[in-house]
Amino acid sequence: MSADLDILAAEFAAQLGEDSVITDRQRLRTYECDGLAHHRVVPAIVVLPQTAEQVADVVRGCAAAQVPFVARGSGTGLSGGALPHAEGVLIVTSRMRRILEVDTANERAVVEPGVINLDVTKAASPEGWYFAPDPSSQQVCSVGGNVAENSGGAHCLKYGFTINHVLGVEVVTPDGELVWLGGTTRDTPGYDLLGAFIGSEGTLGITTKIVVRLLRAPESVRCLLAAFPGVDEAGAAVSSIIADGVTPAAIEMMDALAIEAAEAAVACGYPEGAGAVLIVELDGPAAEVEHTFAAVEQRCTEAGAFEIRIARDDAERALFWKGRKSAFAAVGRISPDYIVQDGVIPRTALPEVLRQIADLSGGTGIRVANVFHAGDGNLHPLVLFDDAKPGEAETAEEVSGAILDLCISHGGSITGEHGVGVDKSKHMSRMFTDDDLDTMQRLRCAFDPAGICNPGKVFPTPRLCGEVPGKHKGPHPLQAAGLAEQF
Repeated sequence: MSADLDILAAEFAAQLGEDSVITDRQRLRTYECDGLAHHRVVPAIVVLPQTAEQVADVVRGCAAAQVPFVARGSGTGLSGGALPHAEGVLIVTSRMRRILEVDTANERAVVEPGVINLDVTKAASPEGWYFAPDPSSQQVCSVGGNVAENSGGAHCLKYGFTINHVLGVEVVTPDGELVWLGGTTRDTPGYDLLGAFIGSEGTLGITTKIVVRLLRAPESVRCLLAAFPGVDEAGAAVSSIIADGVTPAAIEMMDALAIEAAEAAVACGYPEGAGAVLIVELDGPAAEVEHTFAAVEQRCTEAGAFEIRIARDDAERALFWKGRKSAFAAVGRISPDYIVQDGVIPRTALPEVLRQIADLSGGTGIRVANVFHAGDGNLHPLVLFDDAKPGEAETAEEVSGAILDLCISHGGSITGEHGVGVDKSKHMSRMFTDDDLDTMQRLRCAFDPAGICNPGKVFPTPRLCGEVPGKHKGPHPLQAAGLAEQF
């Protein structure tokens, strides 16, 4: 570590305490990657602040020394968005875990960024409320990370993504100022800076408080598991259900390889011989759920389901979901290494794209397990490989990239909810023109003209703000654009 970083570490230790600053290399390795373990970088310094003011102090120190910094929550991200900078500071918010307020009368709660997603629902459920975004990692992922990546989850088909459930955020800007974006109501006047910030993957600042929307728990929830001979039949059932005008809370699909992995990991007991399973969940007023549930059963039968199981209670419903929620980790039972991909296609393209993925797999010898939000076409192909076999990791990367090309060619996107991070930055130019990317970069430069806030993420090539980092002159771009009053 350089002398400048030594000085910075000493300053942080004086401000936060010795136990909140890590410089020992073995301890630093704990933070070398997020959930995408294929990319690894050991940070120079890790700090663990406990308050918004401490986060601001650290960022101001980084800004003064022109040292890059990266924010990290629970580290469950799957795009390398929290990958550290080798000569920078990793600011870990996991100690900021207070639920500051649960205000059901106003349908909201205020939480710190390190609060675990599921804990928000646990805090609100005694009064009959819950927090809708539910990533598969919701038992361990943090709300701050959900904001950074605009996470979704199985129920995003009906309820939307994190952006639909956040009213306001307190943010530390890249120069160390504490500001609020949004507020405590559904809408605020002026430019939608909150909308720009959510999903910006930590490149515009660090979240230190979040005002989230709470929803009333539905009167009725019903869930079924339908087994099909293959993904074509399951895909046809999905299209038929949506075409009927039914909007389930969730429709999830797993193919045979994903089912195999889930059975090995958690013994979920899905029907034997299934080439694909659908988990369909409906919620809402009891009368409406009963009516639409019968229609869903009928559509699954017509599409070729050879077995349909209906959850009799919450325990059986949880068992249906257990296999799906564990799917990403479960593939570790059948493959030493894997890449979790994330792309979006139109629902009607599901059978064709899945056939093309199967062709890619057959032609390269790289197995692909498919788990996805079938209702909105958000694919999560799990590309399996063995890094110990020469060339296999490179082939897996090629297959992963080819799957994203398939998504684009069918009118879709290279990411649905996992973000771009470092993993997909090289694919951005396949989806966006140079003008598109430059326009996005102008927004980023308005917040971070020095380019020290989570650098190297999202964009495919180094894009500065027209000047050398740290040498920006003149008024801050937000002031020049007349937006300073928004803060």
